[in-house]
Amino acid sequence: MTMRGAGAAAGVLVLVLAAATGCTTAARPGSVAPTVSSAPPSAGTSAHGWNRQRFKGAVGRHTGVTRTAKPTVLNGLVGAVFTRNADGDHFCTASVVDSAGLNLIVTAAHCVWDPKIGQRSDLVFVPGYRNGDTPSGVWPLVAVTVDDGWKDHADPDMDVAFAVVQAQNGRQVQQVLGANQLGVNRGYRVPVRVTGYPGSSDVPITCANTTSEQSATQLRIDCPDYTGGTSGSPWVTDFDPTTRTGTVVGVIGGYQEGGNSPDTSYSSYFGDRVQALYDRATG
Repeated sequence: MTMRGAGAAAGVLVLVLAAATGCTTAARPGSVAPTVSSAPPSAGTSAHGWNRQRFKGAVGRHTGVTRTAKPTVLNGLVGAVFTRNADGDHFCTASVVDSAGLNLIVTAAHCVWDPKIGQRSDLVFVPGYRNGDTPSGVWPLVAVTVDDGWKDHADPDMDVAFAVVQAQNGRQVQQVLGANQLGVNRGYRVPVRVTGYPGSSDVPITCANTTSEQSATQLRIDCPDYTGGTSGSPWVTDFDPTTRTGTVVGVIGGYQEGGNSPDTSYSSYFGDRVQALYDRATG
């Protein structure tokens, strides 16, 4: 992730102050300060519209537990993104997503496309990367699809990209590893597992929690230690033990390019625009 800092702490302070004055806060994607709107009192609430349970829910979000990700089949669909080869530093994360061509990965748009200079070149996807080992090969990115809103003005609501990777030894990446399904319009509260590669580590981390609504176009999850390098990490739900795959409903990115605190991450909401982007990438 490229935008991590102290902004989230200020956001919590704003939220607590809003609770004391009967207001709710919702940060707009791409903005620095949240907007504030008054909420009328409802039955069973205090004079300010807040009861004890609502206040505790606002300031005491459940935080997931982050661990080293084991080398499982599901985690093997996730890989680090490098420039040129696996000898340098990895700076983002991506994962295999189901496609007719059997050759597609999903990541954050800011990992692969800079609106000022265009598509980043010489990128490779290394699934299952661990301590310098490349157990499932090195897969060059050969075509990238991002939304025009991202190309034109880095629209945080479309910080999503699909990329075709080059076949290796006559086989496509999905033939080798399998793939997660793409999930769109799944709502805001979804139990997911987020797996990715911090830039400072050569092993992936993973955390399970339930997402929440950051805004109408952004999801939020509270999981610690998701620092730079975890942009593009898939948010996977509905794990199927038979197929040993799940459904991707988000990737770290979007608001603040994924978050300015390592303990809270965001994703552009996977809705109709992401479905249209996927259709372009696979069409």
